[in-house]
Amino acid sequence: MDMSDKTILITGSTDGVGRRVAERLAAVGGKVLVHGRDRARAESLLAGIHDAGGKAAFYPADFSSLDEVRTLADAIERDHDRLDILINNAGIGTDGGDAGRQVSHNGHELRFAVNYLAGFLLTHRLLPLLKAGGPARIVNVSSAGQQPIDFSDVMLTRGYSGVRAYCQSKLAQIMFTFDLAEELAGSSVTANCLHPATYMNTTMVRQAGVAPMSTVDQGADAILNLAVGADLERRTGLYYDGQRPSRANAQAYDATARKRLRLLSQDLTGLS
Repeated sequence: MDMSDKTILITGSTDGVGRRVAERLAAVGGKVLVHGRDRARAESLLAGIHDAGGKAAFYPADFSSLDEVRTLADAIERDHDRLDILINNAGIGTDGGDAGRQVSHNGHELRFAVNYLAGFLLTHRLLPLLKAGGPARIVNVSSAGQQPIDFSDVMLTRGYSGVRAYCQSKLAQIMFTFDLAEELAGSSVTANCLHPATYMNTTMVRQAGVAPMSTVDQGADAILNLAVGADLERRTGLYYDGQRPSRANAQAYDATARKRLRLLSQDLTGLS
């Protein structure tokens, strides 16, 4: 695998599986654009990549703020004329600490905002760069934990739980992926999504109070399969469980539900 002429943006790549994917893509020549909130962790990652002869740059942004997502997109557009791979990996977990319902800087339910809306906005902003880098790939890192969206209460003002919020946001990612694949049909850009591995040994899993069951390398293998695997060339609109094609929650295949989510998301992000 030679990625020497590829530019890759990986959101949420200063820790966990995103960090491992960044390290592995940099090791085979990719120019990795690292995103995260923690500058110290980012500088540690960049130092390791640079010491090994790789190429990487850090772009900070807090995904609980849509303004910071826009600033991130502006910076990527300023510094690069193409993007070959976009891996939307950033996210927050179920919050096993039972902190209760939280909201983003924009007043949206926090998990819906960080896990879904931020990636929705960023991806649409970067589509011109992805088309310029074609053939290009979009990989949305979702989860097998999925729950249908209640369009009468998307922000979960009633009956809130962190698990419900997380699972709804992850299904929204999948619905977005399927919608995006249809939107980009006939272009040089593909969009696929996956559940990388179950309860990887990451900060998110440990904070949820769950005993890890998988390694970050298992999750990285699955993400890299969609990002660079030869078998996925020009294949789009797919959901994978690890490295196996799978089926998502039934709502993901409901065109009417996907349209409702798309229109809501466009309105919330100012893309309408």
